[in-house]
Parts: sequence; C-alpha cells; structure tokens
Amino acid sequence: MGNDLFLYLERLELMVFFVGYPLFFTLVRVIAGSKSHGNSTLTKLAKLLPLAYALCGTLYLGSQLKYLWPHLSSESISSNFSSWLKCWGLLALLFWIPWFYRRPILSLLHSLVIFFFLLKDLFLHSTSSANKEVIQNDMKIFTDSLLLNCFSFLVVIMFYYFYHFLTRKRKATN
Repeated sequence: MGNDLFLYLERLELMVFFVGYPLFFTLVRVIAGSKSHGNSTLTKLAKLLPLAYALCGTLYLGSQLKYLWPHLSSESISSNFSSWLKCWGLLALLFWIPWFYRRPILSLLHSLVIFFFLLKDLFLHSTSSANKEVIQNDMKIFTDSLLLNCFSFLVVIMFYYFYHFLTRKRKATN
C-alpha cells in the first residue's frame, strides 16, 4: 500500500504540471484559428505554446531538484529519476530545442500521455461513491494545471514581446 501511495503522489505531482495543457492548447489554437478574429498576432502567439510547455517542464525539473537539494549526489539523482513517469515529465524540456519547438503537435502528444491518467481516474472512480475524493483531487489538480499553463503562456508572451522590443530598439539605434 505504501508504494502505491508514493506512485499516486508522484502521478499527482506530474499531473499538476502537465495535465491541463491539452485543454489549454486546444483553446488557444481554436481561438487563434477562428475566422472571426483572423489576426496574425494570435496565430504568432499560438506558436509559442510549446515554449510555455517547456517552461512547465522546467518548473517540474525545479520541483524535482528541490527534493534532491540537501543530499545532491549521483545516487540520489538516479533513485529519484528511476520512474518512467518522472523521466517522461522531464522530456518536456526538449521543447526548448528549436526542432521540437517548431512542432507544436509533439507537445500535445507528450501531454496526452499524462492526460490519460486523469481520464483513467475519472473512469475508474466515477462508478464508486467511496472514491469521489479521488475525482475531487483530480479536478482540483486539473484546475491548478490549467492556471499554471495559462500563467506560463503569459510569461512566455511577455518575454517574446520584450525580446522583440529590444531587437527593434537595437536595429533603430544602428
């Protein structure tokens, strides 16, 4: 039972960072692709979604390193990242690389693996009234994940505009 609890907590931690991304990705892409807006700025911003996902992956890495900090050694690192779920979560860091960044569908596919755990919990625990707490926890985590993904997208947009402001200013002075 104890090992199952730790696996469940590990899964919940991973879900906090990544489970809200598929819905957020879909909403942003639908809004950016709607014909009523037809704004190229929204389309450009929608292309920044993989960077926001990579930022969530970086935050996940930070949360994992927080547990390792007092006793940082190769043994503690290998024991902490022995789970395939943690390694899968760290693969989100690949979206900082331009080849992955330019393929936003890969970020969606990566997050769908973690989204599967939410769907599995909903399916398994919706039939029993005793397991409603699991569904409530999952919905709270899903909401937090949506907020985290929204916040990370806003941070990426701010850096995007700040970078373009600096480059335009540099070109104007030259």
